[in-house]
Amino acid sequence: MSNAVSIRGAVVASGSPSLSVGRGLLYLIVAGVAWGTAGAAALLVFEASELRPIALSFWRCAGGLVLLLAVGMFRRRDRVRTRVRPGRMIALGVALAAFQTAYFAAVSVTGLAVGTVVTLGAGPVLIALGARVLLGERLGAGGVLAVAGALAGLVVLVFGGGEGGAGEVRPLGVLLAVASAAGYAVMTLLTRWWGRDGSGGDTHTTTVWTFGVSSLCLLPFAAAEGLMPGTAQLGQVFGLMLYVAAVPTALAYALYFAGAAAVRSATVSVIMLLEPVSAAILAVLAFGERLTAATVVGTLLMLLALAGLAVAETRGASRT
Repeated sequence: MSNAVSIRGAVVASGSPSLSVGRGLLYLIVAGVAWGTAGAAALLVFEASELRPIALSFWRCAGGLVLLLAVGMFRRRDRVRTRVRPGRMIALGVALAAFQTAYFAAVSVTGLAVGTVVTLGAGPVLIALGARVLLGERLGAGGVLAVAGALAGLVVLVFGGGEGGAGEVRPLGVLLAVASAAGYAVMTLLTRWWGRDGSGGDTHTTTVWTFGVSSLCLLPFAAAEGLMPGTAQLGQVFGLMLYVAAVPTALAYALYFAGAAAVRSATVSVIMLLEPVSAAILAVLAFGERLTAATVVGTLLMLLALAGLAVAETRGASRT
């Protein structure tokens, strides 16, 4: 049986294995769009304060944890308790800490565009390899073409952006982005692995424990880096930090953990390419950046890849 909990208007299935593929795809799409706003918010925080990547990552996890605990107070109490597996929570928490901290660091070193596209470009490759070796998943010819199209779109965005496009590529930033992609790949593969046999557990509980472990991992490093923003624009920075904790964290990760347990890992990786797409749209609508031809082509390639994989995933589920 599947239960559900309302989080800021979104319904998150607590029985991930029984979540339909269609709903799983929807959850992942919303999560990807929300994640696309995190890097821009982080850059605004870095520009307006002295807060650095590890400290921001800690506050993101800690804030998301507090919000999810508050949501948990209003959950129905007539649900079956799920057994918490500490080893799994630790693995997910460490992977989450590495994923988002390395991403914020990459964005601060090499810029939003390069940091995002390298992270999301390396992610599908690492996940596809891991899913083939560990999970026995096969992409098929259509899946290979879809992933290739998505990566081609990312290449166009990075190298064809022109003025106001990719920005300066710095080796350290690229390495940090690859490290972020590795953390993301581990998190995706573990979530899918545990979701296949129905042992993934309650998604709300999984998310809460993951944020808790991640916060504990980051706390000593964040304290050494400086936990306080150190800014004259405290209200603006606090608002941005609250947004990062609520939307691209508490909401997006809850949806992500639910969706990733119901959808193939390779499909998850390409759907998350919505992150740079939503970031590009945000840049145009909110910051007045110019859409180049390369940006349009790259975005369309990624959206076509997303649509192709979504259709293949739904058809595959209907045959099983």
